[in-house]
Amino acid sequence: MARKANTDSTDAAANPGRLKQIALTYKMTRKADSKIGLVLAGVGLVTFGVFLAIGFLIGHPIYLGVLGFLLAFLATAIVFGRRAERAAFGQMEGQPGAAAAVLQNVGRGWSTTPAVAMNRSQDVVHRAVGKAGIVLVAEGNPNRLKTLLAAEKKKMARIVVDVPVHDIIVGTGEGQVPLKKVRTTMLKLPRVLTGPQVTAANDRLRAMGDLMSNMPLPKGPMPKGMRMPRGGKMR
Repeated sequence: MARKANTDSTDAAANPGRLKQIALTYKMTRKADSKIGLVLAGVGLVTFGVFLAIGFLIGHPIYLGVLGFLLAFLATAIVFGRRAERAAFGQMEGQPGAAAAVLQNVGRGWSTTPAVAMNRSQDVVHRAVGKAGIVLVAEGNPNRLKTLLAAEKKKMARIVVDVPVHDIIVGTGEGQVPLKKVRTTMLKLPRVLTGPQVTAANDRLRAMGDLMSNMPLPKGPMPKGMRMPRGGKMR
């Protein structure tokens, strides 16, 4: 009984948190999509109305009404999720580190490492490893990124010889992938590695290190007036 009571209290405490998160998501979405309220109301009412009308026609208005209410709720949730995602991508578009945020939500089976390479102009390359191989996701100036990607591929070639490497440059220009399509582009890549091969590739890449782990930053807050040297390392 005590365990059940604890479970019920935990669920009760979690529900307000979920509702608050949904409300916050709605507010953020409405800033970028002012018609979100009308769209959701329209989807819900139309779906419910269609099923209710069918119910009256076939003589089962209660049954079809309940079914229509459930499907209306489901349709509204789906539309809300898609428009919220679109609004979030719209707000992140062009922001530094936006691609890294997308990579963190690619899905299970992918191991991501942000900022494995970066230059003084803050063009950056992130890395993801999965059954499709290694995917380098770059954001910044396309011309400078080509050099940065080439250097990262050359460095990895000494460590992972038998693993396919793909590269994605985030952007809206020719040959680039929009931020909102980065995840789907990665998921469409053919799976050529097994689980143990992915683990082995990850281990070798981690042994190689990355930009953040190789940078010998001092512990504690940075002293006032101290600047990063041109070489990118603290002295």
